Amino acid sequence: MADSSRCIVRKSAKGRSRAPLLFVHGAFIGAWCWEEHFLPYFADLNYDVWAVDLRGHADDEETADMASIDDYVADVLIAVEEIGAPPVLIGHSMGAIVVQRALRRSQARAVSLMAPVPPHGLLGSSFMLAARNPEIFNEINRVQIFDGMPGSSDLMRRAIFSPQLPAADVKRYLQRMRHESQRALFDLSWPQHFWIERTDIPVQVIGSADDLFFPPSLVEETAELHGVTAEILPDMAHAVMLDVNWVQAAKRLAEWLEKRALQ
Repeated sequence: MADSSRCIVRKSAKGRSRAPLLFVHGAFIGAWCWEEHFLPYFADLNYDVWAVDLRGHADDEETADMASIDDYVADVLIAVEEIGAPPVLIGHSMGAIVVQRALRRSQARAVSLMAPVPPHGLLGSSFMLAARNPEIFNEINRVQIFDGMPGSSDLMRRAIFSPQLPAADVKRYLQRMRHESQRALFDLSWPQHFWIERTDIPVQVIGSADDLFFPPSLVEETAELHGVTAEILPDMAHAVMLDVNWVQAAKRLAEWLEKRALQ
């Protein structure tokens, strides 16, 4: 277990913060994905914001290939301790499972789950992707086998981003993708109900209409688990924080936080 977190930090632009926000990335990427748009956006809205690099995901680290989801949960809990105040947890994809599994031991004020891995795990959604888009399914496996290097930028664009995202941005983002821990992917393959459960803190669930990995029907499973209604964003693919319409997701999160007056 690591003894300190690796976080990108941005302080409130106005000097006095609302509730701190901790962003947790998904598989194959790192904390940098939040730094592109979300961290400056929320710092400008008077939030202190953190984005944690789960172990093996920082640009200067080798993949921790035996890191488990429990290890990632430990990384989040260390970051929460370093923040020093109960944060709002925001998790994307794999990160959404990580923050749900961290809720029991953190004192989070609220949680936002973006394009979350469904409660039944990755296995069913992987079979669905393989049946509907076998070329993309094979490309994702190639990224895992060949240490994060996609063979086809076009296939990865279709898998993760909207067609409107500029090619230069697609290239830049794909160059930072990396191999994911095989142990973590194994942990995610199975039903997650033993580790996650309905919580009494506020929960937001956001999905994307054009998400090939977790389409709206799967996102709604997570929302149903927590007794809320999923918000499905139009014209958005899986990588909500990097996609061309990223501000849609950022605004939904900001409005949700404002309504709950999380000071």
